[in-house]
Formats: sequence, C-alpha cells, structure tokens
Amino acid sequence: MENNSGIAIETLIRARYPLIYVVSFEENRVESELLRITQNRKKQIYKWSITNGLENPDGSFLGEFKDPIKVLEYILQSDINGIFVMKDYHPYLNEPVVIRKLRDVAHSLKTSMKNVIFLSPVLKVPVELEKEISVVDYNLPGKEEIGQIVKNISESIGETDKLEISKNPMLFQKVVEAALGLTAEEAENVFAKSLVQTGNFDLKIILSEKEQIIRKSGVLEYCHVNENMKGVGGLDELKKWLNKRGKAFTPEARDFGLPEPRGVLLLGIPGCGKSLTAKAISSMWQLPLLKLDVGKVFSSLVGSSEENVRRAIQTAESIAPSILWLDEMEKGFSGLGSSGQTDGGTTARVFGTFLTWLQEKKTPVFVVATCNNVSQLPPELLRKGRFDEIFFVDLPSKEERKDIFKIHLEKRNRDSKGFNIEKLAEKSIGFSGSEIEEIIVSSLYDAFDDGKELDQSYIEKTIENMVPLSQTMEDQIKGTREWAKIRAKKASSIEWENETASVRKLEM
Repeated sequence: MENNSGIAIETLIRARYPLIYVVSFEENRVESELLRITQNRKKQIYKWSITNGLENPDGSFLGEFKDPIKVLEYILQSDINGIFVMKDYHPYLNEPVVIRKLRDVAHSLKTSMKNVIFLSPVLKVPVELEKEISVVDYNLPGKEEIGQIVKNISESIGETDKLEISKNPMLFQKVVEAALGLTAEEAENVFAKSLVQTGNFDLKIILSEKEQIIRKSGVLEYCHVNENMKGVGGLDELKKWLNKRGKAFTPEARDFGLPEPRGVLLLGIPGCGKSLTAKAISSMWQLPLLKLDVGKVFSSLVGSSEENVRRAIQTAESIAPSILWLDEMEKGFSGLGSSGQTDGGTTARVFGTFLTWLQEKKTPVFVVATCNNVSQLPPELLRKGRFDEIFFVDLPSKEERKDIFKIHLEKRNRDSKGFNIEKLAEKSIGFSGSEIEEIIVSSLYDAFDDGKELDQSYIEKTIENMVPLSQTMEDQIKGTREWAKIRAKKASSIEWENETASVRKLEM
C-alpha cells in the first residue's frame, strides 16, 4: 500500500509549492520518504537544525548557518534543484523578522526548483503565512508497514521458526493490529521489549505499552472496560439499534453496500446510563474504547488546542475500528457563541475541526457522545449526517427500575429474590439508575454499621430519606423531554410514569 502522505508531499513538490509544513513526530520515517522523493525527482536534500546548522547532501555540515535567518538567506541565494528540510523550526515562527523573511522566500521560490519543508511534531502557522504554507499531516504506520517491522525484528533475532507468529498467521495479524496507533519507533521498541520479556510477541505487553503512549497525549484515555450490556437496565430500543449497527463493521456489510456506522448521540437526564452504555458498547462490539477529554484539549499555548484535537482524531483513526467517547460533550464546547471575544476563537476552531471530521470521516471510528443539557449544544452538531441517530435517555420506568435494582443487588452478592423488587420500584418513582445504585450502597453501609444483613427495610428507609435529582431539576427535565419528543428517538420502548418525584413524596 502506498504512503498517502508521501504522495501528497511529492505532489506539492512537483507543483512547486514553496513552503510545505509536515506534521509528524517521526523524523527518520519522514526523512526516508523525502530521500526517496528527491532520488526519484533527481533533487538534492539539505537538512537544517538549530544544533548542527545546515547539512549538505554529502553529510557535511555548514555550522555558520545555525541562525534561523541566515539559513533562509542562504536558501534564497543558492542556485540548486533541491529541498531544504527545516527540523523544529516552529519556535521561530513567532518572530516578526522570520515571518517577513519567509514571505520573501515564498515569493522567490515559486519561480525556482527549491522547496522548504518544515518538519515538526507541532503545527504552528502564523496568520501572515497561512496562504503561503501548505500543511501535510504525516500518517502513522498502517498495517503493512507495522507488519514489515514485525518481520524485520523477527529476522534480526534469528530462529524465527521458534516464534509463535511464524506458526500462527492469525496471531501475526493480532500483533499488527495491536500496534496500530504507534509510531514506527514506538512499535519497534515495544516489540523488542516483548521479545526480551517473554521471548515472543506478547499481545498484553504491546497493548499495555500502547495504553501508556496514548495517555501521554494528555487528551485521549485508553479505557479498560468491564461493563457489558447485561449491566445496563432497560433501554431496549437503544440496545436493539446498537446490535444492528454492530454487525455493520464486517466485510460482509461492505459487500452488501452498508457504510461504516458513524456514531450516536445520547442525551438525557444525568445518571440514567449514558456513560455506562458507552462503555458497554465497547464490550458488545469488542472494539477499543478511547475517551476524549474535551476540557484537556484546550491549552494555554496559541495553536496547541487545535493541534491537540487533530492529534486525538489521528490516533483514533490509526487504531480503527475503534470507539471514540466524548462524555458530557456540552461542557467541553460551552462558550462557543462568545469564543471570538473570550478566547480568540480557539473553541470555535476546535469545534469546527471536530465537526468537519465528524461529517467527512472515512475510517470506522464510531463516536459516542453523551450530553445532559441539550440547550448548550450548538445546532450544527444536531443536524442529520453528524450522527447516525440521536437517542433520548429518560428516567427509568417501573419495569426498568426493577431491572436496575436486581442488577445492583446481585452485583453485591445479594439474591434479588429475597427482596420485594415490585415494591421498591413503586417507591422509587423519579430516581435515576445511578441514584438507585446509591440507594443500595447507602443501605449496605447502614446494615453493616448495625451489624445486620441487608433487608427490605433498610432499602425502603433509604429511598424515603433521599431526594432524587428529578425533583430538584423538574423544570429542566420537562424542557428536555419536550425537545426530545420531535428531535430524538426514545432509548426505551416503555413510557416513563407521569408522576413526578414531588407527587411520590406526598403519597408516602
């Protein structure tokens, strides 16, 4: 498979784009690709860094050109057919003199056979140069490239016949897929670590290392999931829908003409199972779950926030098929309307980047977004095409509350048949799933403190003493329900009771 990023760079070079910005952590990998391009195009390649100055094609260094301005002057004056790779030049793009000089270089190079390529892990383009610089995000290694790395490391240690991957093609594929999302160097390191520790390619070691690397970004979190759909009470319509969509990740679905599922937006009342469902989807579909903390995307450094969201998207795509989870999405993008006045438009740009990707993405990354307050979501996010479906998760009905009580009692090693679940469900009108869990936990504390076993009376007493969120948020819940009636699909086929929590209190 051809390197799409390499093709994009070669196209820009052939079209005589003067300034090209390549975003990548993988200097060696990008340089190898640039060397291939220059050899094919019969060009020379020069490399610049602040530590060594300018490196000639023969490997010699011109130390007098360490200065970021002097090297630009040299590029302007030189008469060669080549490219100049500027490593980590981005810190100098804040300086007015450098910006002006680069504009001069851009105008001059359009009629020459020279190209300047900025190679950096950070995208930092000043406004003055936005029209002169073309940006290329260098893709992480794909399956074929990772597979070749596995083969090279296997051959380097000798005795490849003793390795399990040489006997088991299925294991070879799993090892390759486990390393997707890593740079070539990271993959080499973790493969070597696995061989040293176990003498083979161990999936657990590869995945554990991958989790650490993903977490280093500070934006994405690799989630270990223990939850499954059996632990989610009610929401039968949502479960049916997810079961259908899960089948669409197969090659048979592509042959049938089905596109990959795009995502789902779960909105509704806090504590009713939205986040739990997001985790359960990962178990249901056997796909890795990455949690995107939108709050951590935003950085104090200019341009860093946009780079963070782009890197998060790139990582999620590189390990596709995968699930990208955005919890309480409305909080991450709050203040969008006043972004231009409060943060220089950073929130709006980050949201725009995410929105465009959500609409145009081609890779099988299923987005699960949860939201408690739909009024804070921008309308652009809710139109058809962004998500496959929008589900409204209401307070659990009586039947669903019975399921939830059973789940949490049995989760704590109590036989639900020893309790009057019917009566507990009747008494807990207006309680959310998370509040029902808290009822069981609080009752256990009370029983333990009294030195007794948990029984019906402890649970009923806890219910009587607890004020549910539906009572304190009654007006907001009514508004959300009205909005969802015509704009969202119900996650449950069972209608929630019309009685409010305040009526429940009066009846007791």
